[in-house]
Amino acid sequence: MSKIPVRPYLVSKDSDGRFRVTVRTTRFNSQNYPLVTSILIEEIFATATAAKNYIRSEYAAVAADIATT
Repeated sequence: MSKIPVRPYLVSKDSDGRFRVTVRTTRFNSQNYPLVTSILIEEIFATATAAKNYIRSEYAAVAADIATT
């Protein structure tokens, strides 16, 4: 597993062309190994911009915290 930090928010496109948001939290075990937990938000967005705006307003995230696929 990579030691590169995971961005806490992921915007991805599903098979129907809609955008979903995943909230990821990272914690470290006693050997400093990263453990990432992902939670898919149920809300669906028509565009990636709408999803990013939701993340910024609900979670007070900055652009550097958001990853896209």
